[in-house]
Amino acid sequence: MRTAYSVETVRNAERELMARLPEGALMQRAAAGLAAACAEVLGRVAGRVYGSRVVLLVGSGDNGGDALYAGARLARRGAGVTAVLLAPERAHGGGLAALRRAGGRTLGAGAEPDAASERIARADLVLDGIVGIGGRGGLREEAVPLADAAARSRAAVVAVDLPSGIDADTGRVRGDAVRADLTVTFGAHKPGLLIDPAREYAGSVRLVDIGLPLPAEAAELEALQHADVARLLPVPAAESDKYRRGVVGIAAGSARYPGAAVLAVSGALRGGAGAVRYVGPAGDAVIARFPETLVSDRGPEHAGRVQAWVVGPGAGDDAATVDQVLAAEVPVLIDADGLRLADADAVRARRAPTLMTPHAGEAAALLGVGREEVEGARLAAVRELAARYGATVLLKGSTTLVAAARGGPVRVNATGTSWLATAGSGDVLSGLAGSLLAAGLSAVDAGSAGAYLHGLAGRFAARGAPAGAHDVAEAVPQAWRDVRGR
Repeated sequence: MRTAYSVETVRNAERELMARLPEGALMQRAAAGLAAACAEVLGRVAGRVYGSRVVLLVGSGDNGGDALYAGARLARRGAGVTAVLLAPERAHGGGLAALRRAGGRTLGAGAEPDAASERIARADLVLDGIVGIGGRGGLREEAVPLADAAARSRAAVVAVDLPSGIDADTGRVRGDAVRADLTVTFGAHKPGLLIDPAREYAGSVRLVDIGLPLPAEAAELEALQHADVARLLPVPAAESDKYRRGVVGIAAGSARYPGAAVLAVSGALRGGAGAVRYVGPAGDAVIARFPETLVSDRGPEHAGRVQAWVVGPGAGDDAATVDQVLAAEVPVLIDADGLRLADADAVRARRAPTLMTPHAGEAAALLGVGREEVEGARLAAVRELAARYGATVLLKGSTTLVAAARGGPVRVNATGTSWLATAGSGDVLSGLAGSLLAAGLSAVDAGSAGAYLHGLAGRFAARGAPAGAHDVAEAVPQAWRDVRGR
């Protein structure tokens, strides 16, 4: 599992570690890891380090110091290194001296702007050390031309700790920012490296362990990996029957949207539960596609035994069904129209777990804000929804986040793909996660494991070409086998 920590937590850990180390040792650890990563990149883009051309974009403070010390290491290996100094009078003294001793050159960004742009245009690698993890807002005016020049160049762009201009704690991007091909981050992932829109600026992310003493309970984000999901997935025992494996109820679809019911059932059948009960007006469509489904048109109260419910996909204006499902004393997943129809007080009053799965537009409507506000501050939005409704919330999108009602680290999903932006894909996810709820997973685990499998299935279904929601559902077993290493 990858974890991400806030700037405050990282800085506290740095201070604690620096108190036990010789002066400058921590920066040297970071610079060594950074230089090694840059050397690998240069090996790919220039064929070797010796004779390659490297430009450092250097701001004031420790972030610039990391870049300067890494540049000195590359210069000692024969690279031609030029540091473009945004604030020469405030550049890190030790790093600047090390670079000059190694044969590196310096330019003042303000005094020699044309020379700086020319160097960047000819570079094999540009190292972004403009702003560190304490930066807020976008790039300052004097740094924007350098970022633009790097973007126009053919050089590989490597960011020091995080791309300059993004918010480390929130993932917000308020103004211009550096777009990196690789971000080398130190000690711990920062939330902004895992959450869009900032994640798009980070490129690939490499973590360099510098020995920070980070308490696990202080993590802001968790990103599950294959092994974590494999441990969560239900596996039937020899004595299992359909009830021991879990029965999930699907209350979805309408005369206008029967396909939503079919897709939700398709996801549920592949989610590990022992049986799927469907209630609603799309029973004929469901049974024609999935004859193993237990179909009823008498409503949730008369559906029979279920261990979890999914309600809302394609439900139209059927508020009565949503109310009946919310009254059930089993875990409930609310999606799509169900989010609009569900009474907020009824959701808060539930004693059994509740998992809400809005996309950004639905989340914006629930919060009473604009969609762009949710998309620009996804972490704040998912936490606010979870707190407001007393429910676990899975916020879908380019970065899927899962926040527990009780607080704690937010789960971020790493397997999504843009090919999942297709009609009905969310219905498949609802059924899949609902089935995991019925199989006994907690709301947080069902949401995050479901999103992981769903994203992986989207990758398998698309493989670089368009795929429909039904293709995603059919690829879930392949994703399941891949996670379990089978």
